[in-house]
Amino acid sequence: MRLRNIPGSREAIASSEFVVHEDVMKEKRGCWNQVFGNDRPLYIEVGMGKGRFITELALQNPQNNYVGIEKYSSVLLRALEKRSALTDLDNLLFLRMDAEELPLVFGEGEVSGIYLNFSDPWPKDRHAKRRLPSREFLARYDQILKPDGKVEFKTDNRGLFDFALDQVKEAGWRLDACTFDLHHDAEMMRGNIMTEYEERFSSQGNPICKLIISR
Repeated sequence: MRLRNIPGSREAIASSEFVVHEDVMKEKRGCWNQVFGNDRPLYIEVGMGKGRFITELALQNPQNNYVGIEKYSSVLLRALEKRSALTDLDNLLFLRMDAEELPLVFGEGEVSGIYLNFSDPWPKDRHAKRRLPSREFLARYDQILKPDGKVEFKTDNRGLFDFALDQVKEAGWRLDACTFDLHHDAEMMRGNIMTEYEERFSSQGNPICKLIISR
């Protein structure tokens, strides 16, 4: 998917009070409790897109803190527009960064849970290590997750989902829950928050796959 550059998006992100900057967090790695000013559990969404999922999650769960991570400025700007309208929301911040840098901005065992939603499939084999559910990324998640932390992954791409299942086994993680048709699985649909992509794909009749894993 080609992303349209939006003039001024980088400047808007740089000046926003809701964006924490990567270089700052590299200096304060492991100090997200100080950033939020409390000791609530911390959850992150990697590749949050326009932010619908994590914004709704933060609204529904004020007892937790949330950080949405997106590397494309033009996409992050859309999430920021949603966030800016919610002046009373105090538990959601954003980072513009590449997911490969996660262990540099989050401390060991600092994160309670990670959400991956409709991630880029990187279809060419030579790019497999760039896929967010790859064993290379699972190793990064392992560094920042609490011992009982979980990773939740949703996609409509069956090939990517099968790849993710293989990676779980290869990396020695535990598959806690799995479905190949989320919207017809009453148990796993409980509390489900749809992303923009999920709403679009499911309306077209595409089954949504989901897994939950831990170590």
